[in-house]
Amino acid sequence: MPKTLKNVIKFVCFFGIGVLLIWLFTRNIKADEWEQIKVALRKANYWLLIPTMTIGIASHWFRAVRWKLLMKPLGHQPSTLNTFFAVMVGYLANLAVPRLGEVTRCGILAQYEKVPADKLVGTMIAERAVDLVCLILLMVITVITQLDLLGSLVNETIFQPVSDKIAHANGIQLLIGIVVLALFIVLLGWLLRRFARSKVAITVKNLIRGIAEGFLSIGKMEGKKKVWFFIHSVLIWSCYLSQVYIGFFCLQETNHLGISAALAVLMIGSVGMIVMPGGIGAYQPLVQKTLEIYSIPSAIGFAFGWIIWVAQTLLVIFLGFVSLVALPVYNKKKREVSLAQD
Repeated sequence: MPKTLKNVIKFVCFFGIGVLLIWLFTRNIKADEWEQIKVALRKANYWLLIPTMTIGIASHWFRAVRWKLLMKPLGHQPSTLNTFFAVMVGYLANLAVPRLGEVTRCGILAQYEKVPADKLVGTMIAERAVDLVCLILLMVITVITQLDLLGSLVNETIFQPVSDKIAHANGIQLLIGIVVLALFIVLLGWLLRRFARSKVAITVKNLIRGIAEGFLSIGKMEGKKKVWFFIHSVLIWSCYLSQVYIGFFCLQETNHLGISAALAVLMIGSVGMIVMPGGIGAYQPLVQKTLEIYSIPSAIGFAFGWIIWVAQTLLVIFLGFVSLVALPVYNKKKREVSLAQD
């Protein structure tokens, strides 16, 4: 099956799932609640979306700089603009096909900055691992500081689904899966040793080595670089939090909410962004459920979820397409300047 067709099928499937989730969630909304949603959306102060989207741009820029820091120990220092463009095109690709963005942004930087793609994959894995740790820390802090409010919601949306999957999992199936994985690793190792001089084996070894080097690049950073990596990680998540907090002021019904509520929305909403590409169909109901804990009517919570989600998504689409156009133009001028200097 052609790769393009596979990507189209993936997009249609995940988009369909998102639409289905939206329909399942909205089908029980009553007429008076729809009216509340419409009124809230009409009265919303959309001018406040300008600072939230500006902060969103800053978060993407900080992510690009942080990714660039991971490449320095590997002997590569791409331009910050190319790194930023690659990040934004990757986000745009993720809206179409899940996980395509990671491959896309690595491919773009490999093309324009000549950084080995395998090492880029490793740095990307390291970056995702750090983000996962940040999200877990955020969850722990948020739940501990608001245990009385959020305990049941976190259990319902995160821990219970995981425990249900584990409980319903067949022990024999899990054992078989572990054995198959172990056999695959042993077989791969044997094949690489048996055909060590073959072109395929050399390619696979180089790929594994490159990914490992990229993943371990955090440990290879100089002291100051590690500090800046930590600072940029904090800045990224601070931007995410600020977007939610400022977004509260868009609606009269949510403008009294504070940082604690913003932390909770960011924590639970991030789960929705992870489980569905771009959070479509999952982000809004999770945000609504979270805001209900803070005595926000479900219709208002639903409206707020849509406002924040649409703003973030439109920003990614706009910056993604701008980056696609800017990449060849910027790099052409960059080459011309380099040739002029030579």
